[in-house]
Amino acid sequence: MVSLESKSFDAPDEVRPFTDKGGAQVVKVAGSSVLKVRYEPGWRWSEHVRPIAGTDSCQSTHSLYVLSGRMHLAMNDGTTAEIGPNEVVHIEPGHDAWVLGDEPCITVDFGASPAYAAKNA
Repeated sequence: MVSLESKSFDAPDEVRPFTDKGGAQVVKVAGSSVLKVRYEPGWRWSEHVRPIAGTDSCQSTHSLYVLSGRMHLAMNDGTTAEIGPNEVVHIEPGHDAWVLGDEPCITVDFGASPAYAAKNA
């Protein structure tokens, strides 16, 4: 058993591009995937990840820390929220999301499905 493990997003284990407007860097530590995700202005899950996921809405759980930018979240049940820098957010499956404004939204996701935005997953 490893008692200390350190990885850097400067040398990710995997890179997962969206169909356009961003992508995720993945590091695997302690058997879990942690994603640093860059969502470019104009990004929307239903346009840029749905073709990869093949589902009507995002079915991944997310536990995010927002580094920069803003994003709007819309749950399938109609609940909505806006998130921004220095916020910690937990999102259950069944949602759409899109970037607000002209600044990329950058997050660190400690709770995403290991297959989030992975092609052929």
